[in-house]
Amino acid sequence: MSTISSARPAGGERYLVGVDVGTGSARAGLFDLTGRMLASGKRDISLFREAGAMVEQSSTEIWAAVCASVREAIAKAGVAPEQVAGIGFDATCSLVVLGEGGASLPVGPSENPERDIIVWMDHRAVDQVERINAQGHEVLRYVGGRISPEMETPKLLWLKENRPQVFDAAWQFFDLADFLTWRATGDLARSTCTVTCKWTYLAHEKRWDPSYFHGIGLGLLAEEDFARIGQRVVEPGTPLGTGLTEQAAADLGLAVGTPVAAGMIDAHAGGIGTVGVDGPPENNLGYVFGTSSCTMTSTHEPVFVPGVWGPYFSAMVPGMWLNEGGQSAAGAAIEQLLSFHPAVGDASALAKTRGVSLPVLLADLAAEKADTLSGVVALADGLHVVPEFLGNRAPFADPHARAVIVGLGMERDLDNLVSLYIAGLCGIGYGLRQIIDAQAAAGAPIDKIVISGGAGQLDLVRQLLADATGKPLLATRAEEPVLLGAAILGSVAGGAFPDVRAAMAALSAIDRTYQPAGDDVATLHAKRYDAFKRLQAVARDIR
Repeated sequence: MSTISSARPAGGERYLVGVDVGTGSARAGLFDLTGRMLASGKRDISLFREAGAMVEQSSTEIWAAVCASVREAIAKAGVAPEQVAGIGFDATCSLVVLGEGGASLPVGPSENPERDIIVWMDHRAVDQVERINAQGHEVLRYVGGRISPEMETPKLLWLKENRPQVFDAAWQFFDLADFLTWRATGDLARSTCTVTCKWTYLAHEKRWDPSYFHGIGLGLLAEEDFARIGQRVVEPGTPLGTGLTEQAAADLGLAVGTPVAAGMIDAHAGGIGTVGVDGPPENNLGYVFGTSSCTMTSTHEPVFVPGVWGPYFSAMVPGMWLNEGGQSAAGAAIEQLLSFHPAVGDASALAKTRGVSLPVLLADLAAEKADTLSGVVALADGLHVVPEFLGNRAPFADPHARAVIVGLGMERDLDNLVSLYIAGLCGIGYGLRQIIDAQAAAGAPIDKIVISGGAGQLDLVRQLLADATGKPLLATRAEEPVLLGAAILGSVAGGAFPDVRAAMAALSAIDRTYQPAGDDVATLHAKRYDAFKRLQAVARDIR
């Protein structure tokens, strides 16, 4: 929520707004046409948890949080609403269910209509996933061979089977980013990014496959000519409707008609905000490290990687194919891991006293104990973590996988908590390395990792990821690259740049490069990576 510049800009200058709706908050950033963020706003949003891995949210609350965040950013920067050249949205790949007239419908047993979103991390549809995957339909080739419970068609099937009255009453099923652009413009167009990555739309053929929907039990959607999930699909950055409607403009504090771009999934916006910084996009793996993690690799030709989502055409960089992997729990996995330790209460109190978060405290303590940032891996000696608390997103597409923690003793002190933290971060790094290795073996190698996301902002975390993967890791100049990615979409919709690639090149730049450590540290990580894979395999075998 910091303001980088509070000076009132000259009246002729133009600005961009990027909006990011993550798992726990909505944020807005105001950028100039060099990619510099002038101000931002943030509002927390609620998560409602039920039994059976159910996680829900409210689209009404999210829209209110978005509007408050945009108003805050505009007010902080002192920019006139008429100076905003365009606005772009990104959001988690969560499912919004609306009835006639846009009325919210209850997606779970609470029967609360305000709870109209099945959140991306919700795993209620595991049974539906298994049945869909058992059919082996051709479209599954484009999701890594196996569909995930984080995707939308299994969730739709769960609704049809468990809440048929809600399924039947639904007027529209939206991915959250598409809900936001509809709410802003009244345009029902869907983004290539959302429906290709999470709904099985075949962007390279510009069509849905009716046989898939008939085969899995959602044939009604095909019979309706896909009117409830998207009949018009456009590339991210495409201007929608006639810009902001009168009501949306009033809600957001912007001018009526402000251009609005077709949006993106949040991780992909992070990719747009990063992968163009150093050389062609195909050389760089975009790594968004937040509550979960996402990896994004661009190729000129489709590359099929078992267990890695895609290849998706034009889902991130227009005209290129995308492979998407990642970990279902990343930042959330570290939080879960630390919560088990006896010293976490004392550590949290100390962090509060120092005015920092718990991960920042532990990173500082680790850095104090090690000679170099690369040397912190030695603090995890004997401790190994496979942090798959919420399954393995890639490269095994295994929602049943669970975490493995090996090497815990009777220690109850802060030093041991620091060691566990480092071991957990190593586990995140080895999971990333495993995805990189799987993609390289299939024909999609990368040279560098470009990082974004709230959990990846510490120097220690970045260096550890570079060392664990053996790849240089780049941090961008943008303080908030996901917000910048959303703003890039708005810049294209508003005509500030001719296309997404041109905007990427103009608005993003490298801030710092973290080179992987030398032989001794590399050898230690290689041994730990081998242990990671062996523990992962044993856990799979004994399950």
